[in-house]
Amino acid sequence: MSSATDLLNTIQGSEDGVTLADLLTAHPQIARRTAQRLLRKLIDSGEIAALGEGKARRYFRPNAYSGSDDAATAAEKFPPFIPVSADSQDILAYIDRPLPARKPVGYQRDFLDAYRPGESWYLSESLRRQLHKMGRTPEVGGPAGTYSRAVLNRLLIDLSWASSHLEGNTYSRLDTRELIEHGKAARGKAAIETQMILNHKTAIELLVENIENAEFNRYTLMNLHSALAENLLPNPADEGRIRQHAVDIGKSVYRPLSTPQQIEDALDVLLGKANQIADPFEQSFFIMVHVPYLQPFADVNKRTSRLAANIPLFRSNLCPLTFLDVPELAYSRAILGVYEMTRVELLRDLYVWAYERSTQEYLAIKQDLVEPDPLRLAWRDLIKQTIREVVAQPELEPLSSIQRAVEKHVPEDEQISVEALIVDELRRLHEGVLARYGLRPSEYTAWKAVHGR
Repeated sequence: MSSATDLLNTIQGSEDGVTLADLLTAHPQIARRTAQRLLRKLIDSGEIAALGEGKARRYFRPNAYSGSDDAATAAEKFPPFIPVSADSQDILAYIDRPLPARKPVGYQRDFLDAYRPGESWYLSESLRRQLHKMGRTPEVGGPAGTYSRAVLNRLLIDLSWASSHLEGNTYSRLDTRELIEHGKAARGKAAIETQMILNHKTAIELLVENIENAEFNRYTLMNLHSALAENLLPNPADEGRIRQHAVDIGKSVYRPLSTPQQIEDALDVLLGKANQIADPFEQSFFIMVHVPYLQPFADVNKRTSRLAANIPLFRSNLCPLTFLDVPELAYSRAILGVYEMTRVELLRDLYVWAYERSTQEYLAIKQDLVEPDPLRLAWRDLIKQTIREVVAQPELEPLSSIQRAVEKHVPEDEQISVEALIVDELRRLHEGVLARYGLRPSEYTAWKAVHGR
């Protein structure tokens, strides 16, 4: 029997699909590279189908999603490898109906008003215990943001890529890493995709750098939206501004509020309730439910909610929720359950599954992380301020400016080391990290023109 036939038989015999790891375990005689090549051929020939990304990618027989009584097409079915509770099954049954069979609905203010912090719970006590156990890090109990700063480099790549992927962005994880670490845009990608990734990076840095003071208020949410929406909206005035017009939700019968004053009133109530929730996971999930449901902005609402959902996790030094391996169709269908039914169970099931995937990644990599340089940590504000001032004043000689700043603020015994850190930071400056220093691309371009970088 050929290797291809072995793989095909195993896939056809599975109801829920199999991962590459499953196939290699079942067929140890097949090399990984050979298996990957054979799987590509089987997909191209239509003999199998694939769903998911990275380690979560699963292979199915072509008709694994289809059924004679199903209204939804195969591509629209909820992935069977994500476990859902009995409560979620009727949500799926309703959402799987074609649009004409679903009742048009508007924003239900009662859904928000009925939630009472400390009394109402979207996540049960047992689920919250489970999530705390999964996400606990050695830094729990330490100063807010200690863990998120320790994993920031990895977090920027993972969360920027995964959240963008849920919006249909076609950047690969490797492409995203090249863009974030080296400022190199991927070839053949639309400018809007590159902008989306860079906006995520800026927004994540904004949250991590200001996590001690981040609260659920208009300032935080609007500035987060502004960072995520920069250069992506038809009207730039909509960046960070409450929505001024009606919006439609694609592939949905849900119609959000259209009156700005009603949106503002509901947003104030939403943020007030969020700030009263003590448990970080309940607070995180509440934001994931209600920000997209309200649609307070002209666009980029779901992206804003996904990053905002990490605020309580960053603040509590819990593992982040990166949305790694979350299929776009699973997320979109779970959100439809909220939009059209004001039901949270399907999104809750996805949240728990997604968080477990995230913690597996981050608790595994923590042991390989390099401890932050204590000198860089101690002087990070001065380093950033000095870089900003050097670039914003291209007429001045950079090294002299750095020396003056260091001599003014740093004790003599640390001056040489801090000066070296700033020079090294300046040498590695590129357009992908400008937001870290509060710089605009035009300022960087002007500085390069003078100093030949």
